[in-house]
Amino acid sequence: MSNKFETLKATEDSGDEESQSKDNQKTEKGSLPPIEINPNEHKLQYAYALWYSRRSPGKTNILSYDQNLKLVGRFASVEQFWGLYSHLVRPSDLTTHTDFHLFKVGIKPMWEDEANQKGGKWIVRLRKGLVSRCWENLILAILGEQFMVGEEICGAVVSIRFQEDIICVWNKTASDVTITARIRDTLRRVLHLPPTATMEYKTHNDSLKNVHRNL
Repeated sequence: MSNKFETLKATEDSGDEESQSKDNQKTEKGSLPPIEINPNEHKLQYAYALWYSRRSPGKTNILSYDQNLKLVGRFASVEQFWGLYSHLVRPSDLTTHTDFHLFKVGIKPMWEDEANQKGGKWIVRLRKGLVSRCWENLILAILGEQFMVGEEICGAVVSIRFQEDIICVWNKTASDVTITARIRDTLRRVLHLPPTATMEYKTHNDSLKNVHRNL
């Protein structure tokens, strides 16, 4: 397991751009070494990677978004997850316009990734003060396979904004209404959302169109 968050906290503004760029390139090419699991550890069904990003001022295009992604760490067992998670700053303590992305290893948190191209995401907007608890409940549900949709879940994102916080769950097949409905219902349950809570589903294709329209 690799954990770079302590370095990330110290260099959030300055950063080691060259080192991070090399790690991101390795991830894209699949050249990072396999995650080793000790025999006494409890293996997860899927291996995961945690990413961090912070939006730069001004409009964000695809290239700048990719450059802002920083690989924090990877894990493939329950013990490795807690070893990483225990060192992380909680979402409620992050600065505005920052995001955590928890995705299966091999899937990059970008619309253009092959696994995401035909997918979409459920969006939940939270009032301030709720995001840390909701994010923890969500990632534990994902790791515990509570969504019961097989390989459909690609990952999840938590976004810290000025007046609200946002949690999203990404899945592979936006056109499968049975899958998206099951994800919605599970998300509502694990986040303890009231029936009146507003949830929005958006395809990644629509998101890409919006970006290109604003360029």
